Amino acid sequence: MGIGRAGEWWANDFDLLITPTMTEPPPRLGLSAADMGRVFGLFCMAASLAGLPAISLPLRWTPDGLPIGVQLVAAYGREDLLLQTARQLEEAFPWADRWPTLPSL
Repeated sequence: MGIGRAGEWWANDFDLLITPTMTEPPPRLGLSAADMGRVFGLFCMAASLAGLPAISLPLRWTPDGLPIGVQLVAAYGREDLLLQTARQLEEAFPWADRWPTLPSL
């Protein structure tokens, strides 16, 4: 479905669209800008270009403890649904106290 048809998703009784935030796990510190370009996909950009409300949540982690984001996208004007869902997910999968192990510099 193209960006111009984004509103059709919710006309078919869907409340949220769920996508990954990136095409790969988060990059390690020190990657070049060229390396970063291959990591970030178009998932978040599509919602932004369409003007849709979206939120990214760290719901999974790599074996190294790096967060893996999940993006939730709602219909136009449904920020309330995103915030309610994010609150429920944070209660079910708390992330506030999770920190990756940082390499010593």
